[in-house]
Amino acid sequence: VHANVVRTAWYQAVRKFFEKYDFMIAPASQVFPFDATIHWPKKVGGAAMDTYHRWMQVMIPISMSGCPALSVPAGFNERGLPMGIQIVGPNHAEMACMQLAHAYDHATNWVRRRTPSLLE
Repeated sequence: VHANVVRTAWYQAVRKFFEKYDFMIAPASQVFPFDATIHWPKKVGGAAMDTYHRWMQVMIPISMSGCPALSVPAGFNERGLPMGIQIVGPNHAEMACMQLAHAYDHATNWVRRRTPSLLE
């Protein structure tokens, strides 16, 4: 019951946010891709990750909001590994999120600037 109360409060806070703003932009991850042999990163920015889900907790509030979201490229680290950002829209704004992602793709040209290895 308590968890449902907290989620409902979060949902209402996000609805209020979207009364003022068209989109929310958030990180898509807390870490760059890591070796597949590692079950999960044990530390992020010096903070211990006590469970599997903790290393990706930046995505949890977006998922809990029930809002449409998608991830787009944001850059690469020194080893060439990708990082992204989430474009989040209000309820029922799936098309608007895709339109913003398309405009972002045209403006940044990530795929043309750095072709994904499967497309080479």
